[in-house]
Amino acid sequence: MLQWLLEPLGFEFMRNALIVGILVGILCPVVGTYLIVQRMALLGDVMAHSVLPGLAIAFFLRVNILIGAFVSGIISAFLIAWIRSQTRIKVDAAMALTFTSFFALGVLLITLLRNKLDLDSFLFGDILGVTGDDVSRTAIISVTVLILIRLFYKELFFYTFDRLGAQAIGLPIDGIYLGLMAAVTLTIIASMQTVGVVLVVALLVGPPTTAYLLVKELYQMMGLGALLGVAASLIGMYASYYLNVPSGPCIVLISFGFFVLAVLFSPSQGLWTRPETVSLLAKIFRKLK
Repeated sequence: MLQWLLEPLGFEFMRNALIVGILVGILCPVVGTYLIVQRMALLGDVMAHSVLPGLAIAFFLRVNILIGAFVSGIISAFLIAWIRSQTRIKVDAAMALTFTSFFALGVLLITLLRNKLDLDSFLFGDILGVTGDDVSRTAIISVTVLILIRLFYKELFFYTFDRLGAQAIGLPIDGIYLGLMAAVTLTIIASMQTVGVVLVVALLVGPPTTAYLLVKELYQMMGLGALLGVAASLIGMYASYYLNVPSGPCIVLISFGFFVLAVLFSPSQGLWTRPETVSLLAKIFRKLK
């Protein structure tokens, strides 16, 4: 058993991948918790695809593509907020419109600018290709975002559960919204190398959604979500190593497996732990006897 656990650690690419997986496994659920509670889970998908135009332009200009991705993500967040405030369009329609438009613009820019951007790596990730620099960058982003969330936890908590109340007492709700969108964008940037923008939404949404079925407090949801995210990353990485299959999909499917278990066996909300289900199963067993 010990040999089975230690064998992958003999390779530098696996050590880097596991470190990045742990960092992303913590960061994504913590940030995603706020999206789940605010019923804006789709926003993670929107932001993940909205970074593509920035990537294309930055690649063409030969600047850091992560800067381009961040700027593009923030612009998309501003656009969604502007559409909501200036029109009768609801938030889901605004997010869907922004998502499709930015993604289409990104694909068009890649073609027009003749970029050699690896779309497969962008969409589906390449965690086994991360370098020491990638690990350092992911660690810096993760630590920065987590520290800021800890410092502004009370403001984010108030904004999340009572936006009108937060505005009434003078909290800068526009600034909080922008800060949250910046955190989501940075999280996506940190995760692109790991599971890609298509699958990063699963880590933003999956672990915190599972935790939502198991605990009641926001901080508990963030903590348990982080533990589930780390577990999904580690199990998925080891599964991909020994089964010789892509890492990103493995991580996501493990995360979904945790969700299914929570749906079935959650002490308070599980399908198989509800009083009526337990009573029905008890009657069936008595008849079988």
